[in-house]
Amino acid sequence: MLNFLHILSQHFIFILFFLLLVLSLLLQLWKRFRGADEKPPEGLGSSKEYNVDMIPKFIIANGNLVRVLIHTDVTKYLNFKAVDGSFVYNKGKICKVPANDVEALKSPLMGLFEKRRARKFFIYVQDYEENDPKSHEGLDLTKVTARKIISKYGLEDDTIDFIGHALALHQDDSYLDQPALDFVKRMKLYAESLARFQGGSPYIYPLYGLGELPQAFARLSAVYGGTYMLNKPECKVEFDADGKAIGVTSEGETAKCKKIVCDPSYLPDKVKKVGKVARAICIMSHPIPHTSDSHSVQLILPQKQLGRKSDMYLFCCSYSHNVAPKGKYIAFVSTEAETDKPEVELKPGVDLLGSVEEIFYETYDRYVPTNDSGVDHCFISTVSRSRHHILNQHYLHCKL
Repeated sequence: MLNFLHILSQHFIFILFFLLLVLSLLLQLWKRFRGADEKPPEGLGSSKEYNVDMIPKFIIANGNLVRVLIHTDVTKYLNFKAVDGSFVYNKGKICKVPANDVEALKSPLMGLFEKRRARKFFIYVQDYEENDPKSHEGLDLTKVTARKIISKYGLEDDTIDFIGHALALHQDDSYLDQPALDFVKRMKLYAESLARFQGGSPYIYPLYGLGELPQAFARLSAVYGGTYMLNKPECKVEFDADGKAIGVTSEGETAKCKKIVCDPSYLPDKVKKVGKVARAICIMSHPIPHTSDSHSVQLILPQKQLGRKSDMYLFCCSYSHNVAPKGKYIAFVSTEAETDKPEVELKPGVDLLGSVEEIFYETYDRYVPTNDSGVDHCFISTVSRSRHHILNQHYLHCKL
């Protein structure tokens, strides 16, 4: 964060700030999915007490994003609360994700002998230090694949499944044939994040939802002399003769700048569609069953457990994070769309929620940038794959 506050005060980087779309009233949610004529039932509580993130993301507690928030001191405008639980679906059951050797010995995910093998593997990961060759056990993780590291400890397929997808947070199995260093770093990050706040998961989440993040940075920007504009219609990015961004025009006025940060909708000619996401938004009056009555939960359903090509993710938050009225829970079920029938695709996840009072289904396209930000000075956020429930796993970026 080189002189980040000076950058804000000169207001030449963040002119278009990509939105973390939040529906702050239940009425807005109803209007979006049911139309303006239908009103939400009175039993759902006060409309103004809902703060529904349309693309919710938990924040990993020891990741780069948390470091940025602390470094910029924007945390004075934010309040976070630890997420209660991190779970994985395995053989038809919901189990807590073990993150270290001690938890591995207690986990119902593995048999007795497998627990011992997993414990040795976790100890290796915990002790591994990139700059300490003594901890490498003679292995160069920049060359050795994750598959070879795992095979050294003789771990079973089901164990590899939850370690790779629920602990290292990989989206598919391609990591197995890639250098193991990133895989090991991800596991260490998970364990370090779990230890940071001594909670039931490695994640944190802002009170009142992710909409607090851009608001907090806007307040910080104002303190240091920055200027920001809200709700400007039909924004158009302006470029010079060399193709570099020079400003944003709205309603006949142009705000000059040197760099643009935006979502794909502002620059459709600089992104490409790479898939679709299927998602269900659910309102409930209870926590997800078999999650130890956790008020906030990340639950991962690995692809092999469902016979799919992609994982499925359950995100649940509640009134404990001030995103719903007392006694209400908001759950999201999402996955990479493999058909045009979201109700059918998402059924395995929705069935795990128990009784649901209201449910909304949708699909939306996901895009990735095709431009070179070093050339045109446009930094476009990625609407990524269905693991949108984790913000900043290992690097500073946004994930679906």
